[in-house]
Amino acid sequence: MNAHAVVVEEPHKLNVRELVLSEPTDNDLVVDIHWSGISTGTEKLLWSGRMPMFPGMGYPLVPGYESVGRVAQAGRSSNYKEGELVFVPGAACFGEVKGLFGGAASRVVIPALRVVRVSDQLGERGTLLALAATAYHANVVPGSTPGTTPPELIIGHGVLGRMIARLAVIAGGKPVVWETNPDRRAGSHGYDVVDPKDDTRSNYRSICDVSGDPKILDVLIARGASGCEIVLAGFYDTPLSFSFAPAFLRETRIRVAAQWKPQDLISVCELAESGELSLDGLITHRSNPKNADDAYRTAFTDPTCLKMILDWRTA
Repeated sequence: MNAHAVVVEEPHKLNVRELVLSEPTDNDLVVDIHWSGISTGTEKLLWSGRMPMFPGMGYPLVPGYESVGRVAQAGRSSNYKEGELVFVPGAACFGEVKGLFGGAASRVVIPALRVVRVSDQLGERGTLLALAATAYHANVVPGSTPGTTPPELIIGHGVLGRMIARLAVIAGGKPVVWETNPDRRAGSHGYDVVDPKDDTRSNYRSICDVSGDPKILDVLIARGASGCEIVLAGFYDTPLSFSFAPAFLRETRIRVAAQWKPQDLISVCELAESGELSLDGLITHRSNPKNADDAYRTAFTDPTCLKMILDWRTA
């Protein structure tokens, strides 16, 4: 069984080529991918060669962890049926080519336990569920961690920042979002987006950073109230540091939001399918996988591109 897949051969070198897939077991699904999203965070680091080393890292690799497709073959023990639409958070089914994260392919073989059913009404917007789950895991919804509150300040108005802000509004918050790029300040849903130079407030109780800027901590500490919690929800390719004295005086807490968990994905899927969490206005660009190299470069360099998706149905 073969599939066409995006393969990052080495930094800055990307191709689409045919790969042999692993044989499915009774616990696996074979999923024909309809859409896969391009991450401007971790995938940009993979493409540029700046991704810190961790298990599974290496080249060549198939990127992608934001895919939606239909079940083409369901293992006898999978509890799925052919034709069901599912969210695929990536797959490791490409033999010697690493599946990191392995979702940017026309077809994948994946354990059934790793996918989540999605409704047809979500369609291509289902590719956004990974970022929604990341935002949810950053504890912007009451109940995810006792005692936490929605962020009052969010750094960055890309897709992840918008997700965090929308979830904060659902949770009853009124966040402020900092965005330095004027092209990205539009599109708010019940919150304010401002240039940080125009914000003089310095008593934020909770701050969530998704900028990925490793030099931002001193700026955020100075804007926090006593006991402020700063959540690092971006991905940082160089060490972070901060001046101790200001953080000491404020008793600032710094927390890292790790990868989302399966329950986070289920929760945001329910919010999206109920209409409570809007996924509208976030997919701005679409491309045929044949033009994947141009699509990835656009996703990484064009500030007007919030989310680029590859439409594998057109390949």
